[in-house]
Amino acid sequence: MRDQYTGAEWELLVELPRSVVIAATSAEADGPRRTVNEGIAGHAGIQAGEIDDSALVRAVYADLFLLEADPDADELPAAEEFNNRAAGLAEVLDDARRAARVLAAKAEPADAAAYRVWLHRIAGSVSEAAHSGGFLGLGGDRVTSAEQRFMDDLARALA
Repeated sequence: MRDQYTGAEWELLVELPRSVVIAATSAEADGPRRTVNEGIAGHAGIQAGEIDDSALVRAVYADLFLLEADPDADELPAAEEFNNRAAGLAEVLDDARRAARVLAAKAEPADAAAYRVWLHRIAGSVSEAAHSGGFLGLGGDRVTSAEQRFMDDLARALA
């Protein structure tokens, strides 16, 4: 599976799910507890790739899992946000557009669709993980307009 992609293309496909988690977490400024909940939901969304029907998604997940399990790598934080929200979101959307071009050129259509769905589900899991707004944890929006805008932008970038 991996041999049909260049090293840079494969790296893009492997790193994009983690970038989507950070972008979806960054789409709306939240408090630390909400951000951690979003990060945990994002990691769970990534882990769904382990049992996906798509061989591409499973292969990408396996390589991403190996990166995260590398004993020499720094431990991943439970949650992470971009320091520069606008620039970080724009970069992830650019990467998503590049990944869409790679998938269109090299992946089986069903695998390309499964990868896009997986990324969108990851973003949705993050966005729905914590209410934003409200008071003392009550009320607020499950998915804010900024989070929905990111998910819509991601869907367009991957199309």
